[in-house]
Amino acid sequence: MADQLSPDEKFDLITRNLQEVLGEEKLKQVLQERELRVYWGTATTGKPHVAYFVPMSKIADFLKAGCEVTILFADLHAYLDNMKAPWELLELRVKYYEQVIKAMLESIGVPLEKLKFVKGTDYQLSREYTLDVYRLSSMVTEHDAKKAGAEVVKQVEHPLLSGLLYPGLQALDEEYLKVDAQFGGVDQRKIFTLAEKYLPSLGYAKRAHLMNPMVPGLTGTKMSSSEEESKIDLLDSKEDVKKKLKKAFCEPGNIQNNGVLSFVKYVLFPLRGEFYIKRDPKWGGDKVYTEFEEVEKDFAEELIHPGDLKASVEVVLNQLLEPIRKKFELPELRKLTNSAYPDPSKTRGGGGGGEDDELAPSRLDIRVGKIISVEKHPDADSLYLEKIDMRGIESQAMLLCASIEGEPRRVEPLDPPEGSSPGERVFVEGYETGKADDRLNPKKKVWEKLQVDLKISDECVAQWKDKQLMTKLGQITCKTLKGGNIS
Repeated sequence: MADQLSPDEKFDLITRNLQEVLGEEKLKQVLQERELRVYWGTATTGKPHVAYFVPMSKIADFLKAGCEVTILFADLHAYLDNMKAPWELLELRVKYYEQVIKAMLESIGVPLEKLKFVKGTDYQLSREYTLDVYRLSSMVTEHDAKKAGAEVVKQVEHPLLSGLLYPGLQALDEEYLKVDAQFGGVDQRKIFTLAEKYLPSLGYAKRAHLMNPMVPGLTGTKMSSSEEESKIDLLDSKEDVKKKLKKAFCEPGNIQNNGVLSFVKYVLFPLRGEFYIKRDPKWGGDKVYTEFEEVEKDFAEELIHPGDLKASVEVVLNQLLEPIRKKFELPELRKLTNSAYPDPSKTRGGGGGGEDDELAPSRLDIRVGKIISVEKHPDADSLYLEKIDMRGIESQAMLLCASIEGEPRRVEPLDPPEGSSPGERVFVEGYETGKADDRLNPKKKVWEKLQVDLKISDECVAQWKDKQLMTKLGQITCKTLKGGNIS
């Protein structure tokens, strides 16, 4: 097909459905001379979900346009981003990602022989790359590095140095993969502009950047591997797909932040060119749409009911997922899945979502305490707690508080449910039975690793990785600091 397309037609295919393109003239110039070389990278952290079909459908477009496409499994990035992937699981996660991404591509008819697959640590630990990291770090300011990663790197109250390195490494990947353009989500725009600013300072060419829109998840927010209710896993059963779609945010007539409608636009239409709605004759009967704008218009005018939209998407989605499910029925792939993403219920910590034994939140001995007295600090303009009643619990007592940075910094103690008594155990939902460490080894930094995921929700509920902090009487809350950190 690519041989029959003009450079302008290739450009249109490469850029269709993108939210933004930086360097359009460079793209057009390359296409006049040869095929475009482009790469897409993915950090090997949580399990890929159905939103990954969005970049997959664009990769299909790139191949139809004759592009030379490289897929980067960014294992080192996965570790640098606040250790989202533990070092000992990196190799297994890469193998899982490679198998599942290839299965996705096969399910949408993409020929794998036209793709190049690369693992980050295959070249990112080389002498030349390491020297370039040092060279780049001598040019990039802390402000620029932090700003570049603001929407991609996990933001915490006390960021690690590794998160500041992340954007620079992604910029260098463009040079070491020898591409003309990098493709990613629009949330990576600041990393892309950092690359455009600093690569020429190292004597390397400025690349073009292709950006997909961010597709809403089932809850109406960004689809995320860490938010179970926002996503459909690629290995979810038909029953789970039905259940999750049934709960999906899809108000009648509302086309904003509608994850179901967005899936039709960014996955189903590019792959199939049409969308089939099956519905009762009294509501207009079955209809085949050949333009997404028609689907959107009819949904906005409430000519398509959310139930019919969901049911129709469910059919096509299961068609896409079935070959992936079947492939992962193989014993060796089931074993790989369980090894790369170990069942948290089989770790020492109990269960409910921990990455591994070291990160199980039940290792923390958190208790309800009663503040007996508060005094003004004699040497500072602040207060300190003189005494806390823990009802005989021996511990190095530390008051957990919610906080929001700013001028002034706002701090509030966390509130246990009414009726709680001093000394009661506080646990993370799903980790009720795990045994706490007698004493945390400071060299293991267990508290530091767990603390980065302690947050206050928009409902002022204390959470760890979206799971509630609780006592036997209910959830732990704070009064006003929505979205605050817990430390």
